[in-house]
Amino acid sequence: METDLHELLRSLRVWDPEVTELASFDPGAVPADPLPLFTTWFAEAVAAGEREPHTMSLATADAEGRPDVRIVVLHGADESGWSFGTHAGSRKGHQLAARPQAALAFYWPLQGRQVRVRGPVTAATAEESRTDLHARSTGALAAALTGHQSDVLGSLEELRQASEAAWERARSEPDAEVPSWTLFHLRPEEVEFFQGEARRRHVRLRYRRAGEGWRHELLWP
Repeated sequence: METDLHELLRSLRVWDPEVTELASFDPGAVPADPLPLFTTWFAEAVAAGEREPHTMSLATADAEGRPDVRIVVLHGADESGWSFGTHAGSRKGHQLAARPQAALAFYWPLQGRQVRVRGPVTAATAEESRTDLHARSTGALAAALTGHQSDVLGSLEELRQASEAAWERARSEPDAEVPSWTLFHLRPEEVEFFQGEARRRHVRLRYRRAGEGWRHELLWP
């Protein structure tokens, strides 16, 4: 039986009260800098039982300005910016080299929250990238050692063989070098916090960088 996509879409709910508890958010009591608020919201997402709260959408554009987006993992957020990793030769690596600007989006549906971040992106040093990779799991190292990210794949058997070899090396050589692996830092110029509200009176608070500090303002939902 063929699925009716539109009927299926109409049957779905956003923020089902059986699984979602919309959080409170007082924009009049926020810190001067967006990072502490992000850290608080992230910790609350973890405490609420959000699945994979560290995953985020990463939007970039190619040399012609065509947009692209994918899900990646947050590696950290500090004074250097919001950080993620990839191979320099991957599609997003090439796009960031051509246009070093990006946007991030986090979505935590259990509390009806989103966080959006955008700004310029810079590559970390080779040493910092190496340290980041080797601080992660064996699986992350094996994936990095498999390489060829975004290249055309001849067959799943080819992938299986390359992956098995990479896993074997990752286990036996946990400090293996992956020169193409690069840690990137997105230094935010704007950070927006979105809190959903049951009557659609969503609270949107946007931070914008102003010199060495920040200013913030409310946005219509």
